[in-house]
This record gives sequence, C-alpha cells and structure tokens, in this order.
Amino acid sequence: MYSSVAEVSFFIAFKIFFSGQETCFLRLFLYLHVTKLSLMMFFDNKKYTINVKDRLLPLDIPVVMGILNVTPDSFYEGSRLMEQENLLARARQMLADGAAILDVGACSTRPGGTMVDEAGELERMHWALSLLDKELPDAVVSIDTFRGNVALECAREHNVSIVNDVSAFAWDEGMLDAVSQLGLPYVLTHSCGFAGEEPVYADFLPQVLESLAGKMWQLRQNGVKDIIVDPGFGFGKSLEQNYSMLANLKEFSILDAPLLVGMSRKSMITKCIGCSPAEALHGTVALNMAALINGACVLRVHDVKEAVDTVKLFVTMNNETVR
Repeated sequence: MYSSVAEVSFFIAFKIFFSGQETCFLRLFLYLHVTKLSLMMFFDNKKYTINVKDRLLPLDIPVVMGILNVTPDSFYEGSRLMEQENLLARARQMLADGAAILDVGACSTRPGGTMVDEAGELERMHWALSLLDKELPDAVVSIDTFRGNVALECAREHNVSIVNDVSAFAWDEGMLDAVSQLGLPYVLTHSCGFAGEEPVYADFLPQVLESLAGKMWQLRQNGVKDIIVDPGFGFGKSLEQNYSMLANLKEFSILDAPLLVGMSRKSMITKCIGCSPAEALHGTVALNMAALINGACVLRVHDVKEAVDTVKLFVTMNNETVR
C-alpha cells in the first residue's frame, strides 16, 4: 500500500527509468514527467478543461456523462435503446437532468457477450447519431468505441466531440492514428483484458499507473492534446482490485489529467451487495460519492439525475458554488 501521491510517483519513475521495455528517450521523458508531477502536487490544485464544440468545457466542478446504449445485449437491460422514441426520450431526459455529455455505444463489451462486427457497429452508430444530430444538435456527444475506423467515420459525418475507447488503442491498431487525425478529446481507459477477465499483476496499482503513463506519452507524441483518464473499473480487475483502486483513486493525480469514473451498476457493486444491475442504483450513488471525494471529474452513469444530485451534494460539502 502506498501512503502518498509522491511515493507512487517516485516508484513509477524509478521503474520506468530502469525498465528495458521502452526506448531510453521514453524512459527519461516519463521519469522526468512523473517526478515533476510528484513535486507539483504539493503546491498545485489544477483545474481541468477539455475542448468540445469549439468551446472549453470546465471540469473544476465534476460533470456527468449519460450512457446511451444502442445495443440489444448491454449488461444492464434498462440501458438498451433500440427504438427511436426510446433513444430520443432518454437523451432529452438526460440533458434535462443535467448531463454535460451523452456517450453513445453500439458494441457491448459485457462479460461473456459476443461483440458485433464493425459493419454492425457502424450501422447502429449512424442510426443513433443521425437522430441526435437532427433533434439535439447542441448536445456534447461522445462515442464509445474501440475501433479506429468507427471513430473516424462517425466523427467526420456526425456531431461527435469525444472518443471514448475502453481498450486504450490496444484492440485496434488503427485507433491511435484515428484520434491523432481527429484531434478530439480522448478517453484513455486502462484495460488489461476484457470485462470479466482477471489478469495477474505483480504490483497492481503501480502497474496500472505505469501503463497509463506510457499510453499518455504515445498519445502526446501523436498530437492528442485533450486526454481524459479512465482507470477502467471492471476491465481486467478482480473485485478486490476494483475497490483498492477506488480507495486509492487520488494516486491517479500523478498523471496530470482529468479523471473519468465508470462504475454504474457494474458487477463490483452487484457482487459485493448481492443484487442485480437493476437493483444497483443505490450502490452506484455511494461509490460515485467516494469517487468524487477522491478526485473524479466525470461520472459516467446510466442514471443522470441521481449522479447530478450526488455532484451537488459533493460540491456543497466542499463549500463551493453550484453552477
């Protein structure tokens, strides 16, 4: 267990600098970067923004991202939106409830599921995004995809502001080039395996942070400016590791990027308290408050109103002014 941001920072810096897995230049870059950040954290409480729709979206007060799944097999049945009326009604309600971002997904990555092929994902994405383009043109829309071609085609043809990739450009070699070309904010998710898989880590938290630091360096080298970090709850982590990561979420501040957390109705809740995804709202609210206390800037959720209310309570608790 690491007692401070600085301790984890210097541990990662040491491991990176003396690792033989990357080039000497990359090791030196990461070493200097995380060492600098470990010192800066004592003096600087940084406020983040991301560039969406030619304006800056401030994240100094946490925002909520609403999940819109145009899939027939997402793990939470209540999130499946395959009819036009249902999709638009849910999107409008999310915006009315205070969602800052709508996240559209067309390929389920749930444990035990079968992924739709690229053509099927594109068909679903085009259908959903065309509706949002027409009916909600001012909405900030994110696309949840790990395929580079899907990101390119959808962002070029629709009102897309963010690319949300659960694979950290590991499942499709074209994704890194795609986000480089698009110049959109990119959600970088730590994912050591698919949802439901539990790889063995030699040293869990430092390995997660080291992996994300290396991926961030690659993105920066390819011109990606706005990076949002998602620790990847449920992706290649055991139940115990998910809760260890949540308890130590402040350690992710060494990456110097806004933090997105997505735990909504996931198995880390249902397994712990013995309920179904449909019964996991209260658990989601509780863990989202813990995430906010530990530094989360974006909550990715199925239930927007409850998440917005949680943010308001968090802000009030911290004696800040709600916008």
